Amino acid sequence: MSFLVEENPARHRFEILVDDALAGSTEYVPRGEVLVFTHTEVDKRFQNMGVGSALIRGTLDQIRERGGRVATQCRFMAAFIERHPEYADLVVPEP
Repeated sequence: MSFLVEENPARHRFEILVDDALAGSTEYVPRGEVLVFTHTEVDKRFQNMGVGSALIRGTLDQIRERGGRVATQCRFMAAFIERHPEYADLVVPEP
């Protein structure tokens, strides 16, 4: 199984493809250089396979590479960051 995380700026979200099938996304609202993440969803066919965690990890890695920051209204992303404190430096209070 191969994962690919890509940003879809037109839809304000990062998407994860599993073997070329859209498996989930995490949506954001841009606020300057901060992306406020509001919701993460994984297709039922791909749940409990690590797809959600791979989506968030790939999203945060891309944001880190470009020097961005995140605010987390999304409980799934907030919980992921709590379990993976190496990403805590990307989080800012909601703008």
